[in-house]
Amino acid sequence: MSAIVTRNDCQPADASAGASARRAFGPNHRWKVLGIGVAANAGFSATFSGIPATAVAMRQGYHLDNASLGLALGLLGLGVALSELPWGVLTDRWGDRRVLLTGLGATAAWLFIMALLVVPTKMAVPGVALLSASLLVAGLLGGSVNGSSGRAIMGWFGDGERGFAMSIRQTAVPLGGGLGALILPSLALAFGFAAVFGLLAVVSALSAWFAWRWLHEPPAESGGHAAAAASGPAPLRNIEVWRMSTAIGLLCFPQVAVLTFGSVFLHDFAGMGTLVTSASLAAVQTGAMVMRVWSGRFTDRHGNRRPFLKLCSALSAFAFLALWLLVIGAAGAPWLLVLLPLMVIVAGISVSAWHGVAYTELATLAGAGHVGTALSLANSFVFIGFCLVPIAIPWILVAFAWPGVWLAAAVCAVLAWPIFLRQA
Repeated sequence: MSAIVTRNDCQPADASAGASARRAFGPNHRWKVLGIGVAANAGFSATFSGIPATAVAMRQGYHLDNASLGLALGLLGLGVALSELPWGVLTDRWGDRRVLLTGLGATAAWLFIMALLVVPTKMAVPGVALLSASLLVAGLLGGSVNGSSGRAIMGWFGDGERGFAMSIRQTAVPLGGGLGALILPSLALAFGFAAVFGLLAVVSALSAWFAWRWLHEPPAESGGHAAAAASGPAPLRNIEVWRMSTAIGLLCFPQVAVLTFGSVFLHDFAGMGTLVTSASLAAVQTGAMVMRVWSGRFTDRHGNRRPFLKLCSALSAFAFLALWLLVIGAAGAPWLLVLLPLMVIVAGISVSAWHGVAYTELATLAGAGHVGTALSLANSFVFIGFCLVPIAIPWILVAFAWPGVWLAAAVCAVLAWPIFLRQA
């Protein structure tokens, strides 16, 4: 959802065009642009977070074991990881409107094809290869949303609002994921995966329509915020951008573990039903949404983005260590099982509260002219996690059971902490 352009690119062809631009975009139009970014990210989040929330139903409907399930969900993340950086570079070159419309439209079309052809029926069940390849393509197309919806904040918002605005944008991820976790599992059980993929296709199509209707470049005078921050080395040659992107990716690994296998953990280990598992994941997403907005406003006021990121890393590590200990204790004291949904919620929120702050810091490091590329680089690391974590978890389960999964999540949070230590 980029709106960053140079003053020459924005220069109206004549005075009447400039007057029209001024009439079209009032001082509050930036909030409409931000709203489009929220809608687009929420729609795609409902796909990449909502589909894993159907893991139990998917395992049953497609006749998968845990390893096959992890492969299918992992390839969804791999598709996004592979396409993030190319989409981000295209956004910096072509502009957000063209990239976002292309990506959302193609994603909607592909999900509709999946609803027709890649769903289990009484006659046949798609194989794991077809399901995995289809989810891979969905990720490749949907990767267009993240980078293209991030650049606008640096152009439409001043420095004192950017953390807050970016955090609002980042609430789209838990918002879409929470709605997906709440709706899609029951929808899959009641009506099958044709309804799941069909609903997601409609959501992407609606987001594309809103982008077509409202997403435009700002008038020339709005480019002042961008111009001041466009200096500095290109993101792919900036070591600080790589450091921040790596830390973001590491801290997302435990978050991905909750989003992709949290429902399986609560079902298989804690014996919880669909209602409890869906409500728990929805609570994680809702809490993350609230915390992201608060953290953006808080760090804008206090100028403490790096210290806040270090604190989030530490709290996440402690939360997953507590979950690890609780799982170990539940083996000898079954009454502790009822506490597991609450602990999953606490750990999930703690490891999901920091995204807007981290992306704002990353955008500041990169400079506004390179925001699309920088955010896409970070998202590439994030979705490497969405690829590797679901594939790794079944093997960790075989070797170390559920305590090993949550201990590994704590280790990832610990590794991110020292990277955030260095103040750029």
